[in-house]
Amino acid sequence: MSAPEPAKKPTPARRPLPADFSDAVQDYLREIFKLQRTGSPVKTSTLARRMGVTPPSATAMVKKLAALGLADHQLYRGVRLTRAGERIALEVIRHHRLLELYLTETLDVGLDEVHAEADRLEHGLSEELEARIDAMLGSPAHDPHGDPIPDANLRILRSEARPLTTLEPGEHATVERVPDGDGELLRYLATLALLPRERIQLLHAAPFGGPLTIRVAGREIAISRQLAAQIDIVD
Repeated sequence: MSAPEPAKKPTPARRPLPADFSDAVQDYLREIFKLQRTGSPVKTSTLARRMGVTPPSATAMVKKLAALGLADHQLYRGVRLTRAGERIALEVIRHHRLLELYLTETLDVGLDEVHAEADRLEHGLSEELEARIDAMLGSPAHDPHGDPIPDANLRILRSEARPLTTLEPGEHATVERVPDGDGELLRYLATLALLPRERIQLLHAAPFGGPLTIRVAGREIAISRQLAAQIDIVD
């Protein structure tokens, strides 16, 4: 009697893949998802600024997304993703943030470079390779910048983080998230050691919107409130 064939590994159920749509469609869905975190519809003018295009170009794409059933666009009120649009946005975000962490941890790509590299790779990542990267990294919850990574079921962690500007003098906190899209800014934050997982203490908040003085990594630094508002902390 011949030996039975070894059981094949089950193929993971496939989700609607971002590759079914153009890179531009995927990018717009991703950015709309990020912008609608406040719960309000996203204005096309705001979306245009985020995408670096003219308002008419953003409006044309929003209409395309609506025609595809990926977004709900109401004139003068803004755009909000449908359930289908959110799933694709979360898939793209999962690809992007897993790639950021993989490139940082395995290839030592700098925090200031990894966002752009992941942008170039995220659209071509297969579900199978995504699953292998996720398993190798131990199903991580956050990318190198501190942003949450959607899990395999596209559920995303809701953080209790708050802006650094909410810290009161004398209070301690841990940096959870820093902006990910500006390499020059990330290089500056690295010189200050103001990066995810660092413990900080607010020493002084200058009046009338002045700078914040912070202790981090054993030294005192001063940063503007505008920059502090872009950094998230947890207690």
